Amino acid sequence: MTMVCDILLDDSRWTERLDVDATVNVAVAKALTVTKPKLHPEAEVSFTFSDDARIRALNAQWRGKDSPTNVLSFPATVGEELTSTPLLGDVLLAFETVEREAAEERKLFAHHTTHLIVHGFLHLLGFDHETDDDADVMENYESRILTELGLPDPWATTSGGGRP
Repeated sequence: MTMVCDILLDDSRWTERLDVDATVNVAVAKALTVTKPKLHPEAEVSFTFSDDARIRALNAQWRGKDSPTNVLSFPATVGEELTSTPLLGDVLLAFETVEREAAEERKLFAHHTTHLIVHGFLHLLGFDHETDDDADVMENYESRILTELGLPDPWATTSGGGRP
């Protein structure tokens, strides 16, 4: 399955640290291969690479949390509707938070960003981590996707644990 990934850059620092287009396309392709979702044949997703200020405002508006976060996902559709509507939704990442977390967790910026792209995309496919069982399923997919990409398992290398 091919997925159209619309990529928007709100902050040029992203392109100084990684090849954004290649990172998104490789991560999404692998996530599709591993999860095998049933989607509209012309499915598309939007990724916005932004900064803490924008993510903080969106997090406050939509989640009632007045702080930046690493990644936000806004599904456009859910469940069975994934096959009838092309637009899956939007994933947004905050540069400063991602950079800080990568440094704190001693991870390569590109590896941490790839994990968050996968994490946000899985939310659009209907996965979540609201319960321990759901979190186990989602984290297992994240681990498999990233290790199949040749990257470290994000859950094996995170010193303090915790979810994006």
